[in-house]
Amino acid sequence: MSLSIHLLILVSLGVVAVMGNNYKPPTPYQPKYEPKYEPEIPACSKNTTKNWCLEDSEYPTYEVIYELDKHYEAVVALYKNVVAETANSVDTLTKLVDETYLCPSATSYVQPLRAVNTKGKWRVIINKVESYGIKYDQHARIEECEADAAGKACPLVPTCYESKCLQKSIYHRFLVHDPTDYYFPFAIETFKFPASCACFIGAFTL
Repeated sequence: MSLSIHLLILVSLGVVAVMGNNYKPPTPYQPKYEPKYEPEIPACSKNTTKNWCLEDSEYPTYEVIYELDKHYEAVVALYKNVVAETANSVDTLTKLVDETYLCPSATSYVQPLRAVNTKGKWRVIINKVESYGIKYDQHARIEECEADAAGKACPLVPTCYESKCLQKSIYHRFLVHDPTDYYFPFAIETFKFPASCACFIGAFTL
């Protein structure tokens, strides 16, 4: 075998060795994640004057259930945290009891599908869906002063006392769905709901 052939073989082996040390397999194609943003003002808000929706024709049921199944254990832990650390008024109570009201009001237990959080953002609330046998139900007790009661004198208080009906609110914690978070699209956020129509009693006057 001639010297030129030997040299050619050695050069070829050196090239292969260099390529072997520096070779990196091509990165497989990964499509860019495009989060599905919910509208800043959902369509359901057009049918109500409240900061929450009890009905929502655009509720992302399929997407929510898919993500609940995907993140089962972590979501269950969050949901248990909401249930365990939240007062009865936002637990799973669904019936009203006899109460005496000094101011006229309307009371109900609701399951909001969307609501405005304390930062002023509409959020999708995990409600009326099921994943692996777990039913996600989140309630809120709502009590609102009647339209002609807020700011007026308490009707059951003697007129010799200064009085006024005032709308009071309370903060509720809800498990919400945030599709913009690719890794874990769930969180616990805080919401403000009307809780009572209180009667403020002031000075006694003759």
